[in-house]
Amino acid sequence: MRFLTTFHLWPFLDTVVSYLVAFVLGTLIGAERQYRQRTAGLRTNALVALGSSAFVDLGQRLGGDVESIRIIAYVVSGIGFLGAGVIMKEGMNVRGLNTAATLWCSAAVGAIAGSDMIAEAVLLTGFVILANTMLRPLVDAINRIPLEGRNVEATYTVTISTDAAEAGPMGDLLAEHLEAAQLPVAELDVINRGEDRVEIVAKLVSTNIAVSELDALTDHLAKVHGITHATWQARTHD
Repeated sequence: MRFLTTFHLWPFLDTVVSYLVAFVLGTLIGAERQYRQRTAGLRTNALVALGSSAFVDLGQRLGGDVESIRIIAYVVSGIGFLGAGVIMKEGMNVRGLNTAATLWCSAAVGAIAGSDMIAEAVLLTGFVILANTMLRPLVDAINRIPLEGRNVEATYTVTISTDAAEAGPMGDLLAEHLEAAQLPVAELDVINRGEDRVEIVAKLVSTNIAVSELDALTDHLAKVHGITHATWQARTHD
């Protein structure tokens, strides 16, 4: 029976400690994600940490430190596929990046625990939890800073609403005003909004524009040319 020849008590106890630490630390990270109802919650982070620990510990038991390093490289690349599964694109918005990054960190915690560096695994877990909790108020504070009066690195669009029959002339009018304001148009789209209404969306080339310029332009289009709906939007670069 091969088990009798491969089983050694002290290495086995070492593996138990690695698995237990990875499981507990992964659970702590996942608990915060579960509390916030994220896609990858308590069980997922615990299993990611435990699995990473198991692979690294196995490589170390069979081939020593050199083989465990090879396994760690595979864990780092392999966890990317799992992280990609929680990232969702909704229109221009991308959700799940923070959850994917947390899974990546859980894998790192497990790999460190599997390498028998328990203190380092605990330290990393503390930093991950701090990043997901203590930094949240800072993010909220930054997001509340008004953009008015400042130049923002972003992709800008100017949108007007008009009758479908006037789409051509109004599109030319919008492009002319943007060119006159030295805001060259990169792309001009017409979106149908019913049988007789369309939206003309001009995407601008510039990525650093004063807010006051766009406000003045949309006000002019509304007051002088009678366009009932003229707005602009900026999507910041992440």
